[in-house]
Amino acid sequence: MSPSELAKKLGEGLLSFPVTHFTKDFQFDESPYRQHISWLLDHKPAGLFAAGGTGEFFSLTLNEFSSVVSAAVLETAGRVPVLAGCGYGTAMAKEFARAAEDAGADGILLLPPYLVNAESAGLAAHAEAVCAATNLGVIFYNRDNAIIDDVTLARLCERCPNLIGFKDGVGDIELMTRIFARLGDRLTYVGGLPTAETFALPYLEMGVTTYSSAIFNFLPNFAQQFYKAVRQRNHERVYADLRDFVLPYIAIRNRRKGYAVSIVKAGMTAVGRPSGPVRSPLIDLTEAELKELTKLIGDRSE
Repeated sequence: MSPSELAKKLGEGLLSFPVTHFTKDFQFDESPYRQHISWLLDHKPAGLFAAGGTGEFFSLTLNEFSSVVSAAVLETAGRVPVLAGCGYGTAMAKEFARAAEDAGADGILLLPPYLVNAESAGLAAHAEAVCAATNLGVIFYNRDNAIIDDVTLARLCERCPNLIGFKDGVGDIELMTRIFARLGDRLTYVGGLPTAETFALPYLEMGVTTYSSAIFNFLPNFAQQFYKAVRQRNHERVYADLRDFVLPYIAIRNRRKGYAVSIVKAGMTAVGRPSGPVRSPLIDLTEAELKELTKLIGDRSE
């Protein structure tokens, strides 16, 4: 799939960001991971992101990363594009990008570099080096210590034809407006704030036609119906779902650092599809919180 074909495909529907399954001793558990991918595909995501943030990319060795991406590619078998997380410093990010390409991925989600804060020029140099290291389409993830401005991003797009997307995890309305006004349909725009459902409706008005849904992991029907309501600008349905499920879910998620990932794995347990523990430095939800989440999910599970 060419980068331009990938960009078009991703903008047409909801994006799935699967968890990575681990055994009790924290080893990658390929069989249930592939079963999970198969189940997600039954619910027709527009794209699947293996070993991304929800997939605990930060905890994977390069060999484990290759195994996770390869498993997703094999199970997907071309039905939807598979993109892989990519991060750390520039040299390591290039290695992960090449490993993703070797594993058969269709694209890259470029996560923020490790630890350091940098100027926009440095972030651009980092992204350009990764783009040059692969033939795959690349999506820049704008969040945390990797926030780029509209002018620098436009120049980066001129130099990197395979830079196809911009995922926003900041929520800066003015910045998003500047970027879309300057670049228009040059990029595919992805909502990437934690629990992106809360921002989906206002972001749609700024040209962000899709977003990454971690909830898709355990409530794919709910996630797809919510996305449909967003695209139809059905305010009544969107705000009912936000009030009844998404905002109470966020209240649990916000109790501890790192729960944005942990609560997704807890959701998997709650619907009878356990995916194992999170790896440190993340921690799992408490038993009481798991019961609370299970009650909240209620009869929404399939």
